[in-house]
Amino acid sequence: MSQPTPPSQPTEGNPYAGQQPVAGNPYAGQQQPAGGNPFAGQQQPTGGNPFAGGQQPGFAPAPPAPRQGNFALGIVAAVVAALVTAGIYGAIIGGTGYEIGYAAVGVGFLIGLAAGKIGGSNPVLPILSAVLSLGAVYVGQLIGVAMIGADESGISATTLLTDHFDLVTAAWKESADFMTYLFFGIGAFAAFSGAKKAAL
Repeated sequence: MSQPTPPSQPTEGNPYAGQQPVAGNPYAGQQQPAGGNPFAGQQQPTGGNPFAGGQQPGFAPAPPAPRQGNFALGIVAAVVAALVTAGIYGAIIGGTGYEIGYAAVGVGFLIGLAAGKIGGSNPVLPILSAVLSLGAVYVGQLIGVAMIGADESGISATTLLTDHFDLVTAAWKESADFMTYLFFGIGAFAAFSGAKKAAL
């Protein structure tokens, strides 16, 4: 059986029209489509969308894998953040003489942020962050009371905290009011939500 010969092409203005196909050319024996359109035999897309036939049926892409964190490092980071922010919060209270609610929010949020970013999405970390925030706000308030007492008594704040800790806690209990406990709650909530958001 022989190959069909393509119809003769016009030779005017085409220097290659009169040549015969060369051996070894995989396209030499193919028949040219009618009208010179190489896409004439293809099915036309519906609705004017040229990609309608090639789309996958409505599958959503797979969600990204959950971020893996290091639980132990998350705990260490939260403890370090609690110690640092407790000192800063105490210095703010000692310097101003007032408890500042935004500072308690910052204490809690930084503890939660450290735990969530490094520890990942472990469900224990937000709870642990809230507990550490309660401790950090309390220690910060004690440091602030000691700094205020140091200004009034002439004894250093370190000496008050180490040698006269009972006096510092007694002074804290006397000055504690509704706002003091509200700051505990605000700091714990900020730590919990900060750890949740940072783990995403």
